[in-house]
Amino acid sequence: MKNRIYEENFNRCKLAKYILPSGGYNSKIPEYNSEWQFLYDIAINLGVPNEAILKEDKATHTFENAEFSYEVIRKQGIKVDKAILVCKTFHARRAYLTYKTVFPPSVKIIVSPVTDGKDIRKDNWFLDVNKTKRVMSEVIKIGKYFENHIPNLANKSE
Repeated sequence: MKNRIYEENFNRCKLAKYILPSGGYNSKIPEYNSEWQFLYDIAINLGVPNEAILKEDKATHTFENAEFSYEVIRKQGIKVDKAILVCKTFHARRAYLTYKTVFPPSVKIIVSPVTDGKDIRKDNWFLDVNKTKRVMSEVIKIGKYFENHIPNLANKSE
């Protein structure tokens, strides 16, 4: 199940010259040194060329994913006009706002959400108490994450 979900994600990456899996150590996948290594291995197994895979293996939360990813892109000298952000459906709004906060306003962020093993979707999140709790925790995180960033987002769009 888990590999099918990631396979769907990486098949979407045929739309881009590079992919940039992001993430440091994750206790949910202890057999890997990082989320990046886990995603890298899947990408390689799916036939993504090594030279198309960028590396960010330090991030421990969403803001670091965005900050460290942008730093990798900048250091590589890659000009980005558009970025496709692949993330879990229930996490899409917070991830989008995070990347919009970190990346320059000239970069168009396109969100391509994927349903993970928890099967949280816009048509069912409110039908199951655990799914509802997960979605509502994201709403709380959005408030905490962006309380101080909303004015910056408004100024970036002007």
